[in-house]
Amino acid sequence: MREIVLDTETTGFDPESGDRIVEIGAIELWNHVATGETYHVYINPERSMPAEAFGVHGIGPDLLEPPQPPEPGQITLKDKPVFAKVGQAFRDFVGDARLVIHNASFDMKFLNAELGWMGLPPIPIEQALDTLAIARKRFPGSPASLDALCRRFNIDNSNRVLHGALLDSEILAEVYLELIGGRQPDFGLSSASAENSTGGDIWRPGPRPNPLQPRITEDERAAHDAFVEKLGENALWSRT
Repeated sequence: MREIVLDTETTGFDPESGDRIVEIGAIELWNHVATGETYHVYINPERSMPAEAFGVHGIGPDLLEPPQPPEPGQITLKDKPVFAKVGQAFRDFVGDARLVIHNASFDMKFLNAELGWMGLPPIPIEQALDTLAIARKRFPGSPASLDALCRRFNIDNSNRVLHGALLDSEILAEVYLELIGGRQPDFGLSSASAENSTGGDIWRPGPRPNPLQPRITEDERAAHDAFVEKLGENALWSRT
């Protein structure tokens, strides 16, 4: 099963009011294991950067009013591609994979607005899995932010000084695996809660199509049977 753990950074809260995406970060999972394939891009939003948004992610000091010279590590956006130049590549990367997003309605709203302005078809909302909703269902009344879930699951997020789409996707991938039953969900631990939480089937390893041949020899088998016989009828190996 192919999944894409995804996060975006934006200029604000509402694309219908003129806010745009400035960063997309995504990580590919196959059967809940990271493949190493990622999608990451910074985007010129073709507008100014509100100070409130800049305070969250620190991206685009050159788009502030007035502009600020970038400090070490800050990303400028005037030289980055606009969404129309990267939207098709993003859509191709996602394909029909399930999208794992924290507060999915927010990111999907922006992604589909940007795709719509390009004339591309939207991503169905049913394709997205909201880890925020899963966390609130599993831990009702408890904080369900990404930072709070990192604390709950002892996930190191010390590098998360500011929000960043690719870093947040990496952290969310770890949180997601914990939410669906542990970092090795394929062993069948907490399978019922995992299936109920995700709303779909979780991959499980099946039996080998051709069972391995036993390595014990006939002489070893005969020696073992003789040894068990000496132990008497109450021996553990004699019980059926």
